[in-house]
Amino acid sequence: MAQAAARHILVDTEEKCQDLMNRISAGEDFAALASEHSSCPSGRSGGALGTFGPGQMVPEFDQVVFSADVGTVQGPVKTQFGYHLLEVTERSD
Repeated sequence: MAQAAARHILVDTEEKCQDLMNRISAGEDFAALASEHSSCPSGRSGGALGTFGPGQMVPEFDQVVFSADVGTVQGPVKTQFGYHLLEVTERSD
């Protein structure tokens, strides 16, 4: 079964999410921005979510995590929790 490890930043608005995406694209550190801005408790660990399989996260999250290129930041991704920036850090099929 496929497994993935990912990290994310969760914020409450699409605008804030896009601003953080722009900052990451400009070279700012994902983990530092997650620690400072993410409303998810995982922000304390740079946004790291650990390893999980399909169906363990909300569908919108799963769709990105199990299709996006490893090491590429994706987003904004809207879920019931807010807006996410996602980065798959590893994946095995």
